Amino acid sequence: MPPAVHDAAHSPASVPPAGPDRSGARWLILAVICLAQLTVVLDNTVLNVAIPSLTEELGATTADVQWMVNAYSLVQSGLLLTAGNSADRYGRRKMLAVGLALFGLASLGATLATSPGMLIAARAGMGVGGALLVTTTLAVVMQIFDEAERPKAIGIWSSVNSLGFAAGPLIGGTLLDHFWWGSLFLVNLPVALLALCAVVTLVPESKSPGAERPDPLGAVLSMAGMVGVVFAIISGPVDGWLSGKVLLSAAVGFTGLALFALWELHTPHPMLDMRFFRDRRFIGAVSGGILVAFGMGGSMFLLTQHLQLVLGYGPLEAGLRMAPLAVTVVLINFTGLGARLLPRIGTPQMIVSGMSLLAAGLVLVATLGGGGYGGMLAGLIVMGAGVALAMPAMAGAIMSAIPPERAGVGAGVNGTLMEFGQGLGVAVLGAVLTARFQALLPVAAAGAGSLAAALAAAGTEAERTAVHDAFAAGIGTGQLAGAAAVFLGGLLAAVLLRRAERAAGPAAEGAPAAAE
Repeated sequence: MPPAVHDAAHSPASVPPAGPDRSGARWLILAVICLAQLTVVLDNTVLNVAIPSLTEELGATTADVQWMVNAYSLVQSGLLLTAGNSADRYGRRKMLAVGLALFGLASLGATLATSPGMLIAARAGMGVGGALLVTTTLAVVMQIFDEAERPKAIGIWSSVNSLGFAAGPLIGGTLLDHFWWGSLFLVNLPVALLALCAVVTLVPESKSPGAERPDPLGAVLSMAGMVGVVFAIISGPVDGWLSGKVLLSAAVGFTGLALFALWELHTPHPMLDMRFFRDRRFIGAVSGGILVAFGMGGSMFLLTQHLQLVLGYGPLEAGLRMAPLAVTVVLINFTGLGARLLPRIGTPQMIVSGMSLLAAGLVLVATLGGGGYGGMLAGLIVMGAGVALAMPAMAGAIMSAIPPERAGVGAGVNGTLMEFGQGLGVAVLGAVLTARFQALLPVAAAGAGSLAAALAAAGTEAERTAVHDAFAAGIGTGQLAGAAAVFLGGLLAAVLLRRAERAAGPAAEGAPAAAE
């Protein structure tokens, strides 16, 4: 039998605990945990703009730089389910405080790093703290807000994720214009300290009343599986999808995930109850969540290249021109528009509307953005509206399909989907870009694996123009492929969620009669 979605909503663990949140401090708590969440998301992208500085000042090789950037996301993605399970078992406030402390200390270590190895180790430590923060912040939101206020709170939490994802290059570029590369991590320290004090003072403790035993083998298998898959996705565009390193990593990852699923089905105390995957509501939300993250990750990857390599903007200028997407998300969710729409049109319609808008925005960017920024601006605003509607609805659907006492695991699932979807979007849409680009290259540059290599091989101005046109066409094709995937994913998610609601309706109506 699937998990009792509606019954779980009435369990004692779903009632906001007594404490300071009752008096209105819950919104202050939300502000604090969103600030902590923002730093975690920013550190996924902020280091990209510092690559030239790191290469020069630390003597980092290309491989060193890759590990500096990827150590954070690899460790974080590998620990998300384990971190969520630990929060449910040992206490969400406790794990939130531990995560903030680890994140702050590791940020200090990164600031003081004097060698590539030190910085890589510090980034890995930040990934451990980040995994705890990603899972516990959403779990705390689910605990301190009731059902009436929860959509708006989740909308604000989701907006912070989108804002951090889009603002990373912009904030990084601004800091590097005025300070040294260590300032990228130094700014985390006051935020972590402020958030830690507020968490200890304001956030009520909550944990799973069952206090289930830990699942160490499940933790190891989930970490091995996620790290293997994510590493393959990250390495594929650089080393080639058929390279030995990528194939081995993918094999280890998928084997680990398969063994994790088998173990969780048979252990009496699973980290992730696999029966959730029999719930259509959960499956619908999971499918949609992966594809929204797919669209966001892939489109941001393509947009950055479009602005810099096709339209000719610098890193900071490109970051500023991508800001309307994040601003739109923030305006819609901070004003509560999405939260007001959700009860009126329902979760399935909200998700399909949001994902349709995201797909339409990608089409606008692909068709109108080639000639200048004006057409791209319209697409970015439409994309932002789509993300603002779809992402909070999806997160709410995932969390509501999991019993409230397992909120940490639910948040871990949501975070894992975001990591996986974004990586998949970069990998798939990047592959579409490369294939289309190489197919359209002039004969002189045939076989070139990058824009720079193709331009170097081009001998005349006409050939260089043809190379640029081929690259622009490749980006447009990638954006259209992303739009199709997001739109179809929205329809799939909506159908599954609608069926789940219809199946649950008669059961809910018949419950009182059965009790009598």
